[in-house]
Amino acid sequence: MGLLSLAIWIPIAFGVLLLAIGRDQNAAMVRIVALIGAVVSFLVTLPLITGFDNGTAALQFVEKQAWIERFNVFYHLGVDGLSVWFVLLTAFITVIVVIAGWEVITEKVGQYMGAFLILSGLMVGVFAAVDGLLFYVFFEATLIPMYIIIGIWGGPRRVYAAFKFFLYTLAGSLLMLVALIYLYFKSGGSFDILAWHKLPLPLDAQALLFFAFFAAFSVKVPMWPVHTWLPDAHVEAPTGGSVVLAAIMLKLGAYGFLRFSMPIAPDAAREYAWLIIALSLVAVLYIGLVALVQQDMKKLVAYSSIAHMGFVTLGFFIFNELGVVGAIVQMISHGFVSGAMFLCIGVLYDRVHSREIASYGGVVNTMPKFTAFAVLFAMANCGLPGTAGFVGEWMVILGAVKYNFWIGLLAATTLIFGAAYTLWMVKRVYFGDVANDDVKALADINGREFLMLAILAVAVLWMGIQPKPFTDVMQVSVTELLRHVATSKLN
Repeated sequence: MGLLSLAIWIPIAFGVLLLAIGRDQNAAMVRIVALIGAVVSFLVTLPLITGFDNGTAALQFVEKQAWIERFNVFYHLGVDGLSVWFVLLTAFITVIVVIAGWEVITEKVGQYMGAFLILSGLMVGVFAAVDGLLFYVFFEATLIPMYIIIGIWGGPRRVYAAFKFFLYTLAGSLLMLVALIYLYFKSGGSFDILAWHKLPLPLDAQALLFFAFFAAFSVKVPMWPVHTWLPDAHVEAPTGGSVVLAAIMLKLGAYGFLRFSMPIAPDAAREYAWLIIALSLVAVLYIGLVALVQQDMKKLVAYSSIAHMGFVTLGFFIFNELGVVGAIVQMISHGFVSGAMFLCIGVLYDRVHSREIASYGGVVNTMPKFTAFAVLFAMANCGLPGTAGFVGEWMVILGAVKYNFWIGLLAATTLIFGAAYTLWMVKRVYFGDVANDDVKALADINGREFLMLAILAVAVLWMGIQPKPFTDVMQVSVTELLRHVATSKLN
């Protein structure tokens, strides 16, 4: 078993163990086992970065074993500069989620922690899979734990939100399955994704494949107008569910564009880039305005996520290094920042049991330590220089200006809208006089809450001040991807 297999199966094994011992009378032991499982899973991923060769675009840490020999299906894993950071991000966020749910979850603790660890392993599998069928199995399997997390530990409308999440994301993926089967026969009976990259496909076939993949990945991102499941899922999900949904699960769709849509159908990707750019700009502009009028903090951050992910898809389809590297950096930074924002909302909700902005006011007077963290993460969400939120957005804007000045100008308006809706929320929730008795009775964060927010604060500042370790890892792979996309398969 290589490092990638360990990163996939250790959290799944711990998750199954937690399901086996997960009675509520064993809650203390369950929490400890869950934390051990999450920390070990994260430590296993660290050698992927420390031992990563930045000078090659080839797959590294490759594992390949026969799986379904009759159909030439392999258990084939590997990572490159496009995927390796997401393996670490997934394991890192899982540790934070376990700490976040330590005291808050009091019923079905084993099942809750087990679902997150199993989900963590499955999401790592999506980023590591190099076999098309294996990718599809992991991609679809991630729906099950998240469906259960929303449906059992969610809010009053949790069943509606869970069904909507499941049906939206499953429906799009069925077209992707058709595309994978087509590619299997077209390549002479192979599910090897890298072999598919080299197939000389005509433009009409590429177009059909491109839109089949688009159906799956656009819903997952989510892009406008198939974004409506996300605010419902976020509002009803428990805090940990919202964190994983925003920090990792949205990235599965964006990663799919990099691994499938662009390299398998490069001519179609260039042909229909205008459509993706247009939809991305709608997400940046229109969804930013929608976020401005939200009264529920979770909904506001959910719409903010859609706008930020619009930046990601915009960066991919302007086909220059600044844009694509910036988009991948934005995906990682959004994982830190959006996860932190949802954790901050969870801290307030645990005390007041309301997500409405009107229920708060003057929180800084009773929770000064917490407010310091919350404002830092809010500034990162605005794209403040020196924080993780700035680096990716700035690179995508520069790349967009290089591609087309007016597209860059429209993209840059997100900095205005982002600052408007985020600072408007911060002003009404955290500053001013104490608004009511609920806020007056608030107690500042405890040691557990301080730890999880401090870890994320370090990540947000480290990436904002020193982004080079992140960009160095992905640079060569991005250059190779863009070279591949620029080389027409039709000539």
